[in-house]
Amino acid sequence: MQEPKGRYLPLAGPRRFIGDLVHFAHKVPSAPVSRTFDVSALMGPRSRHPRRPSWACLFMKAYALVGADNPPLRRSYLEFPWPRLYEHPWMNCALAIERVYQGEEGVFVGIFRAPERQSLVQIADALAWYKNEPLERIGFYRQALRFSRVPTPVRRAFWWVTLNTSGYKRCKRFGTFGLSTYGNLGAENMHPISPLTTTLTFGPIDRTTGKVVVKLIYDHRVLDGAYIARRLVDIEGALAGPILEELERVQDDVGVATPVPTTPPPNVGPLLKPHLNMPALDLAPHDGGEAASRRS
Repeated sequence: MQEPKGRYLPLAGPRRFIGDLVHFAHKVPSAPVSRTFDVSALMGPRSRHPRRPSWACLFMKAYALVGADNPPLRRSYLEFPWPRLYEHPWMNCALAIERVYQGEEGVFVGIFRAPERQSLVQIADALAWYKNEPLERIGFYRQALRFSRVPTPVRRAFWWVTLNTSGYKRCKRFGTFGLSTYGNLGAENMHPISPLTTTLTFGPIDRTTGKVVVKLIYDHRVLDGAYIARRLVDIEGALAGPILEELERVQDDVGVATPVPTTPPPNVGPLLKPHLNMPALDLAPHDGGEAASRRS
């Protein structure tokens, strides 16, 4: 009896995007550092918060706050025209988001600019916008899908130029750090790969103890393991400090009886450029204001 034949399927836009990402991620000498966090103190305030921000929002802002105080976390390795490091003035998070495209699940990336300068409500609203808005109405998704139709050599050349020649464009288009998690699915990513300097991930949160394993994967050309281990301590401190205080402060303002919305507010777009309304971080010796003007 002749064995039936299968079928060939073309690569969808999200699959080509992931193919490009993995191609360049494999060039990064990355290593993971993990630490077990106790987030039990946040569980009650988060559940009573009127917007009930996801754990990804909490971890994103906590890490961004740590990055604001630690410039090495905002650095990127550039290869051309000579090996050097670029330091961005603020944190930009590239969050992996699953969306359905042409009937299949695919991974898209939402860029959250300067989450350390946004409230948890703003970050949660931006995440809801990235997750629920039609794909064609999100410029970053629309551009990624359109660009995925470009021939592979051209796409790869564009990726390489963006990742290795201009630090500003690299951080603007791809982010300064990545965030990816399967914790809500009860799974843990052992070693996510990314072309970015650091990627934050966490596993399932134990509902009884509040314990969770958090990993920070780093580019060894830019950072070292001991430094990353200390920053994990800082992230846990940010969760137990500023993040917890913000969760409790909102409850004090609106009252714990405020009902939790079942759906996100309609037509809420992300705060795309919060950094334009905030004073620039003082990252370098003063040069008459010219460098600060260029960063803006």
